[in-house]
This record gives sequence, structure tokens and C-alpha cells, in this order.
Amino acid sequence: MRRIGLGLGLATVMATGFAAAPLAAQAEESDAAAVHERLLTLDTHLDTPLHLMRPGWDIAERHDYVTDNSQVDIPRMIEGGLDGGFFVIWTAQGELTAEGYANAAATAAIRQQMILAMIAANSDTAERALTADDAARIAATGRRVIYQAIENSYPLGEDIGTLQRFYDNGVRMVGPVHTGTNQFSDSSTDDERWGGLSPLGRELIAEMNRLGIIPDASHASDAAFDQMVELSATPIILSHTGPNALNEHPRNISDERIRRLAETGGVIAVNSIYLAPRSNSPEWQALSSRFMELFSESRETQEAFVRNLRALEAVTPREDADFEMFMASLMHLIEVAGVDHVAFGADWDGGGGVEGMRDVTALPQITARLLAAGHDEEDLAKMWSGNVLRLLRAAEAHAASHGG
Repeated sequence: MRRIGLGLGLATVMATGFAAAPLAAQAEESDAAAVHERLLTLDTHLDTPLHLMRPGWDIAERHDYVTDNSQVDIPRMIEGGLDGGFFVIWTAQGELTAEGYANAAATAAIRQQMILAMIAANSDTAERALTADDAARIAATGRRVIYQAIENSYPLGEDIGTLQRFYDNGVRMVGPVHTGTNQFSDSSTDDERWGGLSPLGRELIAEMNRLGIIPDASHASDAAFDQMVELSATPIILSHTGPNALNEHPRNISDERIRRLAETGGVIAVNSIYLAPRSNSPEWQALSSRFMELFSESRETQEAFVRNLRALEAVTPREDADFEMFMASLMHLIEVAGVDHVAFGADWDGGGGVEGMRDVTALPQITARLLAAGHDEEDLAKMWSGNVLRLLRAAEAHAASHGG
């Protein structure tokens, strides 16, 4: 790593008598910042498109998590050295009926169009990415790299051919299921119906492989995860998942399965949620039921909801986790899977963030801690983007060789 001002720093210590330790710490901090700036950094799961639904909310403007509850915007991405990531088209789970599928399809289409409109409105600072090679090319221009992902394939209904349209508009990562079991898969947080993937879910994995899409097993049941690893012609990802060994929760995964994922070339992106037991108090249930106030036409209503959220957090945190717990989770994944199979998917704007790391401006401190732990820039380059881009290249190559 490049050392900054070492000779000058030593002369200053000798001349002034200041302690060397603070200067050494400053040099290390400066080195870490320089490394972070050089890295190509991607997050594999950004729920920020939710905020695009808020009247008056503009991703080009800088927002404040404390008063706004958002964690990602272009100014903060620049400050935090986040080059881009996978912006998520999320749809809530509904009834498995023709009407439910139709409503979900319309919602998902609108959300994808909002992402595309956001890119068009900010063409000087953001660009849609379609291939693995696009990431470095776009980042070199100073623009943010905007990939797209689907969280919950429920909007596809029972016709997997509809995935083609989402792919044509930019989707390159897809998760079959969210918090509720659906027509494709059992969910890790719902009742078992299929024993993993449904027959239609198995077809969906094949369609992802045909198109050149990374299959995402976050939120899928353990059995569905096992089947996705076995069925997919290319390595899969867990785009925002943590280790069960540190906090037992259905959304986390066992070390045995993490090792299996790594053995098959897959990647697990460390989450910043489910690091500790979560409160489901009546107060939290009541506030959650008012979530749509965040999308009110009235800015005052939006702001009041966030104030109520902050007030409840001050009394009873939804999840009492901090940056040290996040780093422990990350270091555990590195130990179990290895640096070739770890990435970052903090679930920003989808419930992620911990004390000491509330928005993307805090990302450089992750790089600093990894460097201090002995990881070099090559390791960091893999985890910050190289591993997920490897998966995308594998998906692209398979599709090209099989007529996708």
C-alpha cells in the first residue's frame, strides 16, 4: 500500500515531540481511504428504488438518514466511495391468483420503469449496466453503476417467459421468493409447501441460466437453496444473507451451506440485518402498519413518520446491533467461505444499517478494518466487486454458449 507523508511525519514528531502513534494512525487512515477510492465497489442488494416512490424524493439530492430514513443517494454514494450496485425491483407477496399475479406484474413493471427514469434523469452521474464489463467502464467515467435485480419473482405469475421483458430492460439478478412462500419456492420465513423449489421454480432457474441471470437464494428456504445450488448451471449468490452461527435466524444460513456455496463457486454477500434478535413489540407492529405514510403526498406526513420511527428506536431498537457485530459477521463469512466467495449486500434502504454504519457514507471504514486485519487490496477488490462480477460473467458465458 502507498504510504503518505511518512518522512515529513517523522520529522514533525522529532521537531515537536508529538506522539508518533496518532500520526501513524492518520497515515493508516489516509492509506485506507486511498485504497477504498481505488477499488471498484458494488453492493449486491440496494432497496433504494422504494424511495423513488416517495413524492418529492430525488436520488440526486443528499438526504439524511435521521430525518429522511433513506441510506443511499448519489451524493452519499460518492462520499462513501460506492460505485454502484444492484437496484432492486421488490414486490410484496400477495395471493397466488390471477388477480394477484396481474397486480404484482403491474407494480413490478412500474418499479423497473422508475429505475430507468431515474437513470435517464441523472445521465451525467449514473448509467445502466448490462454486462459485467460495464461496471469498470462506467465507474471510470465517474458515473454510478446501476444494475437491476428482482427480489421476489411473484410478479412473473405462472409464465416464466415474462422474465424476458425484465431482462431486456436490464435485470441481471433474480431471487425466486421473499418473505412468503409463493408459486416458485418455499420461503425461509414461511410455511413449507413445495419442499424447496416448486416444479415452476425449477423451470425458473433454467430460464435464468438461459438468459444469463445470476440466481439469488436470499430469502429461500434451506431446501430451496440446496436445490438452486444443484440445479443452476452457473454459480448462485446470496445477495444479502448472514451466518446462522452468530445469530440463529431463518434468514441466516449455516456454515455447512456456506461451504457448499463456496465449493460450487458461489458468493455470499454479507447483510447488516439479522445480526441480533429483533423486536416485534406491539409498538413496532403498530408503527410497521403505518409504513405507507412514508410514501404520502405530504412531506410533513413523511417527516412525522420518520420522527416516530426514531423515537421508538431510541426506546426499543428494532435490532440492537452495531458496527462491531457487522464486522464479526463479515469476518466469519471470510473465514468459512474465503475471500473468493464473499461480497457486500447490506440491505440498504431495506432494513439494513447498524449503529456506527447507518448509511453508505460509512463504507470506507469497512475497507480500513479489513486492511488492518491483514487483507490486501487484491482481497478487497474481489469482495467489493470482483466476486459478483465473476458470477455475472459466468452467467453471460453460459447464456452465450447455449443460445440465450
